[in-house]
Amino acid sequence: MQRLFTLILILLISQTSRAQALQRPKLVVGIVIDQMRWDYLYRYYERFDAKGGFKRLMNQGFSCENTMIPYIPTVTAPGHSSIYTGSVPAISGITGNIWWDYALGKSVYCTDDSTVNSVGSTDKWGKMSPRKLLVTTICDELRIATNFKSKVIGIAMKDRGCILTTGHSANAAYWFDETTGDWITSTYYMNELPDWLKEFNSQKLPDKYFTQGWSTLFPIETYTNSTADEKSYEAKMFGPDAKGFPYDLKSFVGKKYNTLLNTPFGNTYTAELAKSIIINENMGKGQATDFLAISFKSTDYVGHSTGPNSIETEDVYLRLDKDLGELFELLDSKIGKGQYTVFLSADHGVAQVPEYMQENRMPGGRVSSSKMVAELNGLLKTKFAVDKLVVSGENFQVYLNHVAIDSAKLNKPEIVNVVVNYLLALPGISKAFASTDMNIVPLQPRFRELINNGYYPNRSGDVQYILNPGTISYWSPTGTTHGGGYAYDSHIPLLWYGWGVKQGRLNRETSMTDIAATLAALLHIQMPSGCVGKVIPELMK
Repeated sequence: MQRLFTLILILLISQTSRAQALQRPKLVVGIVIDQMRWDYLYRYYERFDAKGGFKRLMNQGFSCENTMIPYIPTVTAPGHSSIYTGSVPAISGITGNIWWDYALGKSVYCTDDSTVNSVGSTDKWGKMSPRKLLVTTICDELRIATNFKSKVIGIAMKDRGCILTTGHSANAAYWFDETTGDWITSTYYMNELPDWLKEFNSQKLPDKYFTQGWSTLFPIETYTNSTADEKSYEAKMFGPDAKGFPYDLKSFVGKKYNTLLNTPFGNTYTAELAKSIIINENMGKGQATDFLAISFKSTDYVGHSTGPNSIETEDVYLRLDKDLGELFELLDSKIGKGQYTVFLSADHGVAQVPEYMQENRMPGGRVSSSKMVAELNGLLKTKFAVDKLVVSGENFQVYLNHVAIDSAKLNKPEIVNVVVNYLLALPGISKAFASTDMNIVPLQPRFRELINNGYYPNRSGDVQYILNPGTISYWSPTGTTHGGGYAYDSHIPLLWYGWGVKQGRLNRETSMTDIAATLAALLHIQMPSGCVGKVIPELMK
């Protein structure tokens, strides 16, 4: 009788222990699509495959319909870091892809790191790390919460798209070597590529993509944007003689691998690597929740060159839809449907091509930041007799040469005043002011918040300016770009799917920074150290 009682007690304790066990998904997959406007979900909805990725997420998952970016500038590095940290540039320190470093006296890139070396390459492309990121990511917090049992891996063809997402403690981050076409990393993560990745690189998939060329997935006349091919304001991505579909890419075999980013096959290459990681790294098979962070980049390169209303952009999204569908099918078979959690968002949107807007009798224009810097330096030299008083014009800001100003004992407020007056006289600029006056000058409240959230003193400029809606700060006379705080740049998709996620739709406004906070709640872990986002409870089961 005593033995029976003991056996029953053991069973009861065991069942209670199982009932109280912490529930988490086996794997979290974070997907960031570079330069995806929210409206693309609906612009191409009828053309997405019923078995593709977007309709699965939209119809079987949860969509936050009004997710906004809460800072300026809306560019890649702050976008990726803010999604994964729940923070803003004013706290994370990631104020742009590039900013002026006053201490070093030069422009610096958000992830470059001279203390590390390339792995898998003999070129410069691998000298990168997350050391400029001043806060933790949700991946860091997952690693801490599981005593580093969780495996975290990030991939992106742009290094900043996987380094600033996975954070400081990732097991691995892999990005693209534009010289060789291989996936590489840095000594920050490891000293040698794993054998499976060496084998993956040996397939030389970029050459196979170049050999097959780029034709439209469907008959060209069926495209939403079918009247928009071969516009003069679209950049010639493959040389002056490549004037439209189909694109013959054979001349790039064995060279100019950066061209792959101008095709949908950059996304396919990324998806293939993601599938290989899931299989070879046994993602979702360990004792703790694993995390795979994926960033798709071809959308950004094609979008910059041809704009939102091009056949090229449409075809990139239709092909990405198929790539996502195949990725989810693999996750279903390897991890198990309902055993993994996915979120999909974007780092920023994009403006229409200004000439497209003008062609259709709507406001649009261009402001050249390089011309602006040159003219300012000429104006300031004439007035103050010192050359190169402006050192940078990045991120809708003017950075002044503090060393030259101090050496010549110049009056900085007077210089700032000259810069502000010059900017206000330029067509396309609506506001300009000293950065230290951002809370004094008259500003629309949302823009005041955006500018405050994007300002980190040691990495931000002395003067801030705001462009008119539809006006872009351009680096090329063709194509388009992003960076401002208007809806086309800051309204992004946010889709959730899988473990712990309800089916539904939310129309209230949410923020990009809410993603990390919500993941922390789903996983029952601490929010990242600089997180200012709020949990989205409506999506949780």
